[in-house]
Amino acid sequence: MNSSASRIAFVGGGNMASAIIGGLLKQGHAAGDIAVMEPFEGARERLRQHFGVEASEQPAQALSGAALVVWAVKPQTFAEAAAAAAPHCAGALHLSVAAGIRSDSMARWLGTERIVRAMPNTPALVGRGMTGLYARPGVSGEDRARVERVIATTGEHLWVEHESQLDAVTALSGSGPAYVFYFLEAMVAAGLDMGLDEAQARRLAVGTFAGGAELARQSEEPLALLRERVTSKGGTTYAALTSLEQDGVKAAFQKALHAAERRAQELGEEFGR
Repeated sequence: MNSSASRIAFVGGGNMASAIIGGLLKQGHAAGDIAVMEPFEGARERLRQHFGVEASEQPAQALSGAALVVWAVKPQTFAEAAAAAAPHCAGALHLSVAAGIRSDSMARWLGTERIVRAMPNTPALVGRGMTGLYARPGVSGEDRARVERVIATTGEHLWVEHESQLDAVTALSGSGPAYVFYFLEAMVAAGLDMGLDEAQARRLAVGTFAGGAELARQSEEPLALLRERVTSKGGTTYAALTSLEQDGVKAAFQKALHAAERRAQELGEEFGR
């Protein structure tokens, strides 16, 4: 593969890399301008068959000449992968979707300041992701625009000014889909208790979450006002929300997000050593 300003190389070919590659191809990016460095032959063959991209375990073959390198590896393997890859991607812009790896560690391992750190979430797999982005000072406006075009293939994005804010992003949106599924599980279980079958309860619960989220997205009104419009004093919604408040659900949920933020901070310290 020849050097090209449009060439994108991936380090790691798992689910998040696949989501981005699929989005790029849907937007017209040529498969011949995408390569993946992936250690497992089964994963390499899947990438070749599903996307028609080049996949190799050799850093020189996968990375040489890439204008953008997307890091989609597990955090515990990042340092080792960076040591192998760095000599073959000098001058490239780097975008990391690896959880917990601080950008100063990446800069040290890769020998560059052109690093953008991303915190995506799993709805990126269906093009509805929410990704937090942080750019080191060495990242230009053109670099930012390039990253935005790539991330747009998986959904929305939000830039943060300080890298520490990515820990909050991790707690809120990175882990967020699990909270949604947790509440959906509870709603479906309650539906079963009340006489619905599982298919009915799941459809009602998922549709309600999706519709509520879309209503909030389209409205500029405070979330509390949207909630109050559904809540008539003495009615069914009032009874449910009163029960939640009496059980301290909101406070417990906020406590849970702070626990996630603290763990994100701890992981950054662990993986950056």
